[in-house]
Amino acid sequence: MITQLRGRLLEKNPTFIVLDCNGIGYEVNISLHTFSRVKDEEQLTIYTHLQVKEDSHTLYGFIDKEERLVFRQLLSVSGIGASTARVMLSSLTPEEVIEAISMEDADTIQSVKGIGKKTAQRVILDLKDKIQKTDSLTEIVNSSGNAHKEEALSALETLGYTRKQSGKIISKICNNHPHANVEEIIKLALKNL
Repeated sequence: MITQLRGRLLEKNPTFIVLDCNGIGYEVNISLHTFSRVKDEEQLTIYTHLQVKEDSHTLYGFIDKEERLVFRQLLSVSGIGASTARVMLSSLTPEEVIEAISMEDADTIQSVKGIGKKTAQRVILDLKDKIQKTDSLTEIVNSSGNAHKEEALSALETLGYTRKQSGKIISKICNNHPHANVEEIIKLALKNL
């Protein structure tokens, strides 16, 4: 299994890049999230997932291991193939995918082109427990500046509000007030609940 490539960037497109690794050019399919983070660097490391089918071998590349992990988790869901998983990671950041699953926000997942209500519910059902058990996925959520959000959610749960009920409101507050501390987030959420 090819797990990563390090080489010189030859070509960069929104859907794929070409890496020269010691004279061999690898075409690697990428998401828009990875495309936006790939700089025109001389040397580039891409974490990969090799999909082997009867008629093709396809490399998918990610700027970091966390995005690759989310991609692989999505592939484990019945009805989600590599193309759909890549579209999800192009429409939503890995952090937004994780948050939508953990908050059981089917509407956000459904906003991705090609995903209907049943598929969105299946993604949530299949991955909710996996995301809660996987430490590195939890680190993605916490490392993306959501520490205040998690603390506010816990506080509101203690006050008797459900996580699903308060999660959407807190997400909106954090987007509108990115520098708000925990107390401010809780106060604003209580006004909207």
